[in-house]
Amino acid sequence: MPMELLETNTNRNGMDKDTLYMLGGVALMIFGAGLILSNPVVRRYMGRLGMGNLANAALPDFERYLKLRAM
Repeated sequence: MPMELLETNTNRNGMDKDTLYMLGGVALMIFGAGLILSNPVVRRYMGRLGMGNLANAALPDFERYLKLRAM
């Protein structure tokens, strides 16, 4: 009986650790994309591709959201 409890606990800890690694990887990818997109050379290049300035495009929507939320 004690061995069964030990095996169950070990499997659960392994799954928790895998989930932690996955979420940490996702956070690092988002952080890395933010660092890349904050570079002025990259923003200029994306503007030439037709993407435009992503921050200015999203800002009016965000301001509108804050106004609606304040009501």
